[in-house]
Amino acid sequence: METSQVLVTNNAVVLGILATILGFVFYTSSQKQGMWAKFYQYVPALLMCYFLPSLLNTFGIIDGNNNEVYTVAKYYLLPACLVLLTLSIDLSAVMGLGKKALIMFFTGTVGVVIGGPIALLIGASFMPELLGVEGPEAVWRGMAALAGSWIGGGANMVAMKEIYGAGGEIFTIMVTVDIVVANIWMAVLLYMAARHKEIDARSGADTSSIDRLIERVQKFEAQHARKADLSDLMILIAFAFGATGFAHLVADFAVPYFVEYHPELKKFSLHSKLFWIIVLVTTIGLALSFTKARNLEAVGASKVGSTFLYILVATIGLHMDITKIVEAPKYVLIGVIWMAVHVLLMFIVAKMIRAPIFYLAVGSKANIGAAASAPVVASAFHPALAPVGVLLAVIGYALGTYMAWICGQLLRLAAAA
Repeated sequence: METSQVLVTNNAVVLGILATILGFVFYTSSQKQGMWAKFYQYVPALLMCYFLPSLLNTFGIIDGNNNEVYTVAKYYLLPACLVLLTLSIDLSAVMGLGKKALIMFFTGTVGVVIGGPIALLIGASFMPELLGVEGPEAVWRGMAALAGSWIGGGANMVAMKEIYGAGGEIFTIMVTVDIVVANIWMAVLLYMAARHKEIDARSGADTSSIDRLIERVQKFEAQHARKADLSDLMILIAFAFGATGFAHLVADFAVPYFVEYHPELKKFSLHSKLFWIIVLVTTIGLALSFTKARNLEAVGASKVGSTFLYILVATIGLHMDITKIVEAPKYVLIGVIWMAVHVLLMFIVAKMIRAPIFYLAVGSKANIGAAASAPVVASAFHPALAPVGVLLAVIGYALGTYMAWICGQLLRLAAAA
């Protein structure tokens, strides 16, 4: 739409409106009783963070394609978010979870990576039009963005959207697919969590490691939790935006070099500035996890990072036209096929190694949903296990950039087959 046709064009006003929407969603979703509590039993808060801003774009209040708020969120808040979400990884604690937990987590990742191309090829066998779209609205580009969500979460989804150039329409559809399919699987996992003892008894899984995990997590929380002060928050900001600035600096040199000397590498995203920024900040975050910076999680590193992420989520919503969602059903079917590959692989491996259902459930949701849902599933087994979901989800954030990119390349090849 033309900028002159919209009601709000001032970027400060746009940001203020989005912040108000986010505040409203989080306030209402935190209510434990009453109308809102019932509402959010059926409508995920994340969907509202996308959906409400999309109404502003759909009805001509704000033009999501012509404001600088999204650009700032994409190039500054997204990289800063990824730094804060990855620096808290404790690899020794991860190893302490036991090899079965890690096997199930990585199985879930592999299931998403290979499931995408398989689903696209199966879907194209009876819906050939899936492969007939060129440019930013190509289905494989939208699926690459969805792979980011299913290996890490919202930040990785946005990163893959930009890296692979997915258009607003296909991205809107894939957001719908994400929410519909992922929440169906979430419901199944919660059902299994309520019956995990009988499921494990039938499979003969050894659950003694779960008891040790509960004890370890409770002890760690008691020793490290503390209230953040101003200096803690300023240090968080320093790491987040310092790493972001460094990544921009390197990208400013890397992109022109590859454009001039290696034009053939454009198809691998090496001509994309955001690609370099995302990979660099993720790598920096991982490097920081080997230092004392990891302890910043005790003062809320992931919470600050999530704040940046939700601002970004709201700006993404401004690009949506909800009238396009009517095209979603056939894509939901593709998402179901994709999820089926992931789930089938998880159950096969779990049976082979006799893994407790807890590891299957949390390993899956640490990929599909990440920190937004993995702790929920973990706590359904025992409240003390919620941080285990966070721990695996943070690995998902770190892997999401790399593995979703690989999935995107496989999708590109499948679309060209």
